[in-house]
Amino acid sequence: MDERATPEMQDSEPQAEPGPSSGRHPIAAFWAWILPALLAMAVILPLRSAVADWNDVPSGSMWPTILEGDRIFVDKLAYGLRIPFTTWWLLQWDEPERGDVITFASPEDGTRLVKRVVAVPGDRIAMHDNHLTLNGESIAYDDLDAAGSRPAPDGRERSMLVAIEGLPGQPHDVAFTQDLIGLDSFAELAVPEGHYFFLGDNRDQSYDSRFLGLAKRDEVYGRVTHVALSVDPERSFRPRFERWFTPIH
Repeated sequence: MDERATPEMQDSEPQAEPGPSSGRHPIAAFWAWILPALLAMAVILPLRSAVADWNDVPSGSMWPTILEGDRIFVDKLAYGLRIPFTTWWLLQWDEPERGDVITFASPEDGTRLVKRVVAVPGDRIAMHDNHLTLNGESIAYDDLDAAGSRPAPDGRERSMLVAIEGLPGQPHDVAFTQDLIGLDSFAELAVPEGHYFFLGDNRDQSYDSRFLGLAKRDEVYGRVTHVALSVDPERSFRPRFERWFTPIH
């Protein structure tokens, strides 16, 4: 009997598919995997540097506006366009305003910080017993309410109060820690051109312009506009879906 396969039989036999690295030199196979990753980084990193970025928030200095475990979205085109990976401006079309939540380099050591602008160039700012005075006018504080307790820097659970601070143009929530001694008063100072006075919304637990001095215009990275994602560090980093994609005021 002739046992040679017919053409029909040959066509019906499965053919092995060549693998992604079949017949390739190891170096060629390596570049086939690494080149797309390098191209992606070449696009993403400049965008994060000059257009938009996201930052994780590890501390509670901006509580109750921003919580520990929030990942915030930073609009780096809010005030102008920089050359990627530098502080050099190509174009500037706006300035930080009172009430803006910004990220910037710490005047002390360059650490990235997130705080609220409360005074802009030309303003006169003072504080007495945690109450701000702006350009000679006392800022109103409304609806002072208890907000439970939170850990303080000394490790103890301390009672918190939350109020609406009537900053012109951007009223917002601020928090005060009861029975915690902090820098709650300072004499009036004038904010010079190209500088900004910044505070944390968690007033008694924030390291800000009261200690660090003023932020320079060129040290501002961008404006914080939204909470992109959020997890709860105290509950095994469980997602806080109710905070995802919420605006920051």
